[in-house]
Formats: sequence, C-alpha cells, structure tokens
Amino acid sequence: MTPEKYVQDKAAASGSSFYYAFLFLPKPRRAAITAFYAFCREIDDVVDEVSDPGVAATKLAWWRTEVAQAFAGQPRHPVMQALMPHAQAYGIEERQLHEIIDGCQMDLDQTRYLDFKALERYCHLVAGVVGEGAARIFGQTQAGTTDYAHRLGRALQLTNIIRDVGEDALRGRIYLPIDELQRFDVKAHEILNRVHSDRFVALMSFQAQRAHAAYDEALALLPAADLRAQKPGLMMASIYRTLLREIERDSFQVLQQRVSLTPVRKFWLAWRVQALGRL
Repeated sequence: MTPEKYVQDKAAASGSSFYYAFLFLPKPRRAAITAFYAFCREIDDVVDEVSDPGVAATKLAWWRTEVAQAFAGQPRHPVMQALMPHAQAYGIEERQLHEIIDGCQMDLDQTRYLDFKALERYCHLVAGVVGEGAARIFGQTQAGTTDYAHRLGRALQLTNIIRDVGEDALRGRIYLPIDELQRFDVKAHEILNRVHSDRFVALMSFQAQRAHAAYDEALALLPAADLRAQKPGLMMASIYRTLLREIERDSFQVLQQRVSLTPVRKFWLAWRVQALGRL
C-alpha cells in the first residue's frame, strides 16, 4: 500500500465531516489536507484506542521522534511519508505537529478541567492548531485568517465535546469545566453514570451558547480576501453547527447516544457552501 493510499483510507474510514469538505479541493491541496488529517487521526487514535496509559505515552513519544526525523528528511511512517512532500509548499510546520501531540498528551495527563481557561488551552492544541495548519493548506493569504482558524477550531472542538459527553464518560473523562458543573449543580458522578436531568440540560445549553459564540466570532474574523479559499473550513462550520442545532433540538440526549448527521446531509451542506459561498 502506498503512503497516499494509506492516508486516503485513514481519512475515509474515520467517517468524519472533515472528509466531505476535502472533496471540493484541487488535487494537490486535497492530497495535503488528507495527509495532515490522517496524522491527526493517528495521534488521536493513540489516546482513544490504547487502553494502557503507559503504552499510549510510549506511542506518543514515538510519534514525537517520528515527526522530528521526518522534518530531518527521514520519514518512516506512511502518514509522514505522504505529508512531508507538501510541508514546504503549504507551510506545515514541525511545531504544529508537536503541539497536536501535546494536546493528545493532555488526555493522558488529566481527565478534568477546573475552568474554561484550562479547557481553552486543550482546545487550542487539539483543534486550533489543526485549524491553523488546514487554513494554510486551503490557501490562506491574509495573516488575520490564522485568528479565524484558531477560533473556528475552538468552535468545532466545543461541538465535539458536547456531542461526545456520553462516550467520554465511558472513558472516565469529563471535558465540561468543573466550576461550571458546580454552577449548574451537576455532579461528576451523574455525568459518569450518564444521568440526564433538567440541570444537565441547563449546563449543556450554556455550553452550546459558548460554541455558537465561537462560530460567530470565527466568521467575523475571516478576512474577505480569503473567503473563497477557506470554503472547506466554512463547510466544516456548516456541518458541525447543524449538528449542534440537532443536539439542541433533541434536548441534549448525548449521554446515551451519539448524535450524527447522515452522509447525504453532510455532503449537501458541504455542496451548499461550495455553490453559494456561504453558510
């Protein structure tokens, strides 16, 4: 299997909404973002699929070495072999890949966040930095687009956190800030035992409002000159914000199930942004 086929399969197998946004890119940019996204999936899978924290930490350490060697001209893993030919052309930096690993390392080091400031750091590493790299691949020309990408990454990650509360609870993780749990009188054991209540709905409504604000802030930060180039990011925003609204309409039934959109609906939302140039 070639490195290009490996990353293509990795991206497609994830079933992610990101995949639909990539379909409309020119072939060179599509190849670059597919490899970049496959790297993110590989790192994320270390944390989510390896049950032994010690083994997961060892794997992340291996990836740190692999990233360093790849930028020194000796990539070994097919993901890095597929990614490195695009690194210079699209401004993919070694620093960015290490920060993404740092974010996933946080999942091994902690399962709670005291307040939103602490969670914000996590969101920046696992999503904001990803958005920064993606924006460059999409064709960023304006410096201000980096701020947009960071804020959009935060919005997408906050949506993921809302969607995955139940799944994360099964792994013993709670990403909702502790001080906000206390404010809405929701106990950690209720989340871990997946107990749905009016208090939980109020807490999640607060989280959704924050996510919507992040989407609005991101869109306001996008320079007009980069609007066309950043359509893939806008496609992701449309898909994820639609998902967030579905979760809200369903009264945040996220503890016992994973709310999702159908592939056809995701494709339609992506196509609408491509055709109309807006959400």
